[in-house]
Amino acid sequence: MTHEEYLKQIDRVIAQGPFKDNWDSLSKFKMPEWFENAKFGIFIHWGLYSVPAFNNEWYSRNMYIQGTEEFEHHIKTYGPHKDFGYKDFIPMFTAPNYDPEAWAALFEEAGAKYVVPVAEHHDGFQMYDSEFSKFNAANMGPKRDCIGELKDALTRRGITFATSSHRAEHLWFMGNGRDFESDIHEPLVRGDFYWPSVQKQPDQASLTDTPYPTQEFQEDWLVRTAEIIDKYCPAILYFDWWIQHISWKPYLQKLAAYYYNRGEEWGTPVGICYKHDAMMFGSGIVDIERGKFADAKPYHWQTDTAIAHNSWCYTTNLDYKTTLDIICYLIDVVSKNGNLLLNVGPKADGTIPEQDQTILKEIGAWLSVNGEAVYNTKVWRFSEEGPTTETAGQFCNSSGSRYTSEDFRFTVGNGYLYAACMKYPEDGCVTIKSLADSSDQNKPFFHGLIDDVSILGFDEKIHWTKDRDGLHFTTSGVTSDLPVVIRIKML
Repeated sequence: MTHEEYLKQIDRVIAQGPFKDNWDSLSKFKMPEWFENAKFGIFIHWGLYSVPAFNNEWYSRNMYIQGTEEFEHHIKTYGPHKDFGYKDFIPMFTAPNYDPEAWAALFEEAGAKYVVPVAEHHDGFQMYDSEFSKFNAANMGPKRDCIGELKDALTRRGITFATSSHRAEHLWFMGNGRDFESDIHEPLVRGDFYWPSVQKQPDQASLTDTPYPTQEFQEDWLVRTAEIIDKYCPAILYFDWWIQHISWKPYLQKLAAYYYNRGEEWGTPVGICYKHDAMMFGSGIVDIERGKFADAKPYHWQTDTAIAHNSWCYTTNLDYKTTLDIICYLIDVVSKNGNLLLNVGPKADGTIPEQDQTILKEIGAWLSVNGEAVYNTKVWRFSEEGPTTETAGQFCNSSGSRYTSEDFRFTVGNGYLYAACMKYPEDGCVTIKSLADSSDQNKPFFHGLIDDVSILGFDEKIHWTKDRDGLHFTTSGVTSDLPVVIRIKML
């Protein structure tokens, strides 16, 4: 199918479907119930940038900016840019050990309910089989449909497949390579790997700064993204940050209407994850990069963060977070009505690093015991209790090690109230102040009857009391370096 034929198909699907390409119509979007219940997913950054594995996944941009670490590293390691450019990593990216079944098994063991591989990053190399550019993994490099194979492996295990496109930023991502003698030069035409490599770099924080994408580039983006939708039927489609620019609004609305109508045809609830108010609130899923909300929200949302502090892709100097930090982060996000999308970065050869595997397995072990307090749960009237305050906003990941034994996070589900003690006290003495007795039923605090208290993963019988200061109990055999979940049964 040509670009022109695909554009006509997009218009036809929108004309015939319930969703139209305007915010009024798209605001009829309903949050997929499966997404609200899933709570925990895996993000995957894997591509050509995994070959140099230097600093982070923006290598393709920074290697063309004179004076950067990446620029100097590239010349020292690979030679001048005119002789060895970013495209020359493609033959090196053969991924001989890529085993999608092994990946799916690991993600299942980790307790993930959905997986979001990046289909195309800012660098423009498609990790899927595409008709619209020969620069894709099925045609070059691995010569495999990496996205399609992973979807099949996940589906066999009952894990929901989703995917991501970061194509919008490709407009200017490697444009700096035209400032000096490099392999990025004219003519650049649609379908070329580096096209369009706009030389003028926009203010990336601006919503209106030039350069604006050309109609040709935006229609190409629309067609490429629609191809991902039709070929792989993702249950969630994730967009990265530059899509909020004013120039993208009509194309984003058209793509959303097309995708949501396709979901209606499939009978599959779908949704778009977006950042920075790129979409009208209520027409998709709010996402916060490396950050979260400080309090519970009446709407469901998602945070995406990486297993390492310093990169989304595999590098040789990853600064890993601890399992404790990630589990605490998951608990806090879920208590505030959110999902955690945790990123891992496989190596260029297709293997997932040992440290990533260890952390994922430790998360999975914790969830195998405490998952009932996470999956399929809802927010309680209070999301948290304790002295530790949370920081709201993007790029503000917190450390789980700072929590105290007085910090709790609450969820409800399965007929129980769950209170996750973020740092279980060494003396076993627990007090949950949010469950204090209230003699005045008109006060907006807890006024219910407790039938039983137990601790997930431990057989110890809990002898509890309750007074105006809270719910109290002391354990003798409960010890853990990770959060401990208290299950409270109500009458």
